[in-house]
Amino acid sequence: MNQIAQQLKEQNIAEYLIYMWQEEDLIRANHCEPEEMEANVISRYPEDQRPAMREWYGNLMTMMGEEGVRETGHLQINKNVIINLTELHNALASSPKFPFYSAAYFKALPFIVELRNKNGKKDEPELETCFEALYGVLLLRLQGKAISEGTAKAIEAITSFLSMLANYYDKDRKGELKLDE
Repeated sequence: MNQIAQQLKEQNIAEYLIYMWQEEDLIRANHCEPEEMEANVISRYPEDQRPAMREWYGNLMTMMGEEGVRETGHLQINKNVIINLTELHNALASSPKFPFYSAAYFKALPFIVELRNKNGKKDEPELETCFEALYGVLLLRLQGKAISEGTAKAIEAITSFLSMLANYYDKDRKGELKLDE
C-alpha cells in the first residue's frame, strides 16, 4: 500500500475511501495500462519511490482486471470498507448510547433519500450514496465548478455524519468503542 493510502487508512477511513476511489479513476484515466501509468503518474514520484509505486499501481491494475472494474465500479477492498462502515453504522444507529450519532444520521437522511432517488440507485447502500455525493462534489471542485446552495447544505450534513462515523470507526478499531455496555 502506498504511504498516503496507509496513512489515511489509519487516520481517517472516510478520506481513505475517497482517496482510493480517486486512485481507481486515475488508473482508468490511464486505461489500466502500466506504460501510461509509468509515463503519466509514476514518473512524477522521486526515483527512490518509483519501484514501490509501480508495485502499488500494478497490484491495483491487476485487481481491477480480475474483479471486472476496469471501466466502472469499485474494487472489493473498497467495497469492504463500505460493508464495515455499514455494520458499524447499523450498530451505532440502533444503540440508545449514541444519540448525537443518530441525530447526525437523521439530519443527513433526507439528503441521502433525495440523492438515491435522483441517481436511480434506490437499492444502493446509504453510505455508498454518501461517499458518491462527496466524491462528486470533490470532482466538481477540482474542475473549478460551483455547487448549488442546496448541494452545499446536503454535503455539509453528509460530511458531518460521515465524519462522526469515521471517528467511531477509529475508536472501534482501537478497541475504545463500547457498543454493548
